[in-house]
Amino acid sequence: MRSAVLVCFLILVPCSLRAQDKKSDWKALYGLRSGEKVELVETNMKKHVGVFSTVTDETIQMREGLNDIGIPKENVARVTVLDKSHRLRNAFLFGAAGAGAGAGIGAATSRCSNSTDTFCGIGRGIAVGLGGLVGLAGGAGIGAAIPSHPTIYRAELAKTNTPQ
Repeated sequence: MRSAVLVCFLILVPCSLRAQDKKSDWKALYGLRSGEKVELVETNMKKHVGVFSTVTDETIQMREGLNDIGIPKENVARVTVLDKSHRLRNAFLFGAAGAGAGAGIGAATSRCSNSTDTFCGIGRGIAVGLGGLVGLAGGAGIGAAIPSHPTIYRAELAKTNTPQ
């Protein structure tokens, strides 16, 4: 039991660290290359999709359609790079992992100690196949649902000075 808790903890620590990535650094936009397709959301929730041009300490420049636009730093809520989507790759990877896990669970549940178990009558091969199929579908669904476009910059929320 103690080792199972330790394994779960070791698996969840990297996930929580990734969730805490600091994306509020404007200097991260200097890593963008001119010509990359980006999506920019302003603080008033107006969305711009276009090609990145340049960035300075005060503004970000991009080409949206035929127009060149410049948006001040204080009006930028989020910048996301729209490179190739990896949803299909994620669906395959998570689907394969889910199929393996489901097949393992199916094999473990098909061990019969007596003939009154529900799964004893269907046979081990069918239980493994059914478990693998359910795991494949669940894993592929989760993999396809994972966002695949990286957010480069996200503005910090404004903090209020009112005591609560």
